[in-house]
Amino acid sequence: MAVEEGIDDYTQDGTVDLKGNPVRRSKSGGWTACSFVVVYEVFERMAYYGISSNLVLYLTGKLHQGTVKSANNVTNWVGTIWMTPILGAYVADAHLGRYWTFVIASLIYISGMSLLTLSVSLPGLKPPTCHQANIDDCKEASTLQLAVFFGALYTLAIGTGGTKPNISTIGADQFDEFHPKEKAYKLSFFNWWMFSIFFGTLFANTVLVYIQDNVGWTLGYGLPTAGLVISVLIFLAGTPFYRHKVPAGSPFTRMAMVIIAAIRKWNVSLPNDPKELYELDLEEYATKGKFRIDSTPTLRFLNKAAVKTGSIDPWMLCSVTQVEETKQMLRMIPILIATFVPSTMIAQINTLFVKQGTTLDRHIGSFKIPPASLAGFVTISMLVCVVLYDRFFVPIMQKWTKNPRGITLLQRMGIGLVFHIIIMVIASITERHRLSVAREHGLVENGGQLPLTIFILLPQFVLMGTADAFLEVAKLEFFYDQSPESMKSLGTSYSTTSLGIGNFLSSFLLSTVSHITRKHGHQGWILNNLSKSHLDYYYAFFAILNFLNFIFFLVVIKFYVYKAEVSDSMHVLIEELKLMRLKTSNREESRE
Repeated sequence: MAVEEGIDDYTQDGTVDLKGNPVRRSKSGGWTACSFVVVYEVFERMAYYGISSNLVLYLTGKLHQGTVKSANNVTNWVGTIWMTPILGAYVADAHLGRYWTFVIASLIYISGMSLLTLSVSLPGLKPPTCHQANIDDCKEASTLQLAVFFGALYTLAIGTGGTKPNISTIGADQFDEFHPKEKAYKLSFFNWWMFSIFFGTLFANTVLVYIQDNVGWTLGYGLPTAGLVISVLIFLAGTPFYRHKVPAGSPFTRMAMVIIAAIRKWNVSLPNDPKELYELDLEEYATKGKFRIDSTPTLRFLNKAAVKTGSIDPWMLCSVTQVEETKQMLRMIPILIATFVPSTMIAQINTLFVKQGTTLDRHIGSFKIPPASLAGFVTISMLVCVVLYDRFFVPIMQKWTKNPRGITLLQRMGIGLVFHIIIMVIASITERHRLSVAREHGLVENGGQLPLTIFILLPQFVLMGTADAFLEVAKLEFFYDQSPESMKSLGTSYSTTSLGIGNFLSSFLLSTVSHITRKHGHQGWILNNLSKSHLDYYYAFFAILNFLNFIFFLVVIKFYVYKAEVSDSMHVLIEELKLMRLKTSNREESRE
């Protein structure tokens, strides 16, 4: 009995310790291991948002760049931050595993942060202070100063490429899909993951931006650098408790094999019975702790990769499971595309929204609010909404839908998309009011501070947090949940890729709209003087873009088929193995 209990205590999802040995559930993983990961993320988000939240003001105030150039430099860098995780996911899944990829990337991250702190601290690495009203009259930063500053930013971006796709996946790996209690915890993990990391974001958006605006950039960047070092040490302290997934080979190679094999067998007919397609033995999947996936009719052309033609070349013949894994990754691409536009809206928080705040009255008595601090309300709103969603909304909806999540992940994402339409309508109306006040007080030409409180921007920041509670949490969970077990890091990087492309799209739209609206002698919508600009038109354009994107999303989800539960598939596999063994033993008995 004790032996059976000992066997039952081992995880069933293929996780091992750092040395590759099977791990006991009672001595590893769970919320104990997750606590180290979550605390790391709190500090790391403090470091990242400590840089990104106020970056547009450093570029305009210290490096003397214009509105469009500074906003584009921010979104290009943030876009890179969110795109490099594809590389990090590849290295983790194909070569080093999530843990070692994360550790090496953390060292690169720390070196980038340290260099950035030096670049804002040493007088020779930044241009002289300028008090001119028109930044065009200020001395520009030298090539060396720009090279050091942006070199540090992009070194930091490479580091986050290895940490970002792996840290949340390491956290999710601490829960065994095949243990009912741990599986239930995993359903709440992504909600509480987002809840926890936004504490770091809140600290950055309030305390750090205040220090940067009122004390100095050296301390303002030095604190998040120190925080990052502490966070990595905390993560390393949890090493004895972590469960690890063994690298399963390059997901890109496995997907390419399927696509090329299907193309090379273009003219081959598919058999009527899917069981005639090539598949590995059940025993092979069971012994390796891997998961077999049955053939599905979607993306049927790819099934040709599993048609037997006599060749065993892996670029000519793939198993049904390998084909289905590829299908799962490809099926998510239309959903991924539908998240690009809302990711572009998120990019406005740290660029145009912050620039709007600089034109408004920021005083509460003698205290002056840093414009970037309003992003703290995105965080607070998101925290409150995640708690309300998890504690009240989900239990109520569970009774109606019988879905353990309350509503499906795609329905949750859809609600977030609707919020983005509302946000941009409100932002456009608010900006229209701000411009009318500028005209009434004759402050259009000199771009002076308006007698209008900064808190008129509050609704768009608060609603952005509400949208995040629906869309961003669901997006992260959806791409993790719907990815094949062997491609979880790549699936998680879909979520970060969405934010990356959204930021690059923001740069493209800002430059394009600015250029087009200046043609034929027109003043243009986006100028260095925001009181002469027409951000109200720009935000109205975004509202229309969000509406069209929502229609696209509704079309796409009509054709999306959720993948089968992994634990259910494993249960079927175990039952089939038992049946096979029973048949084999019956045959042997009949021969005797």
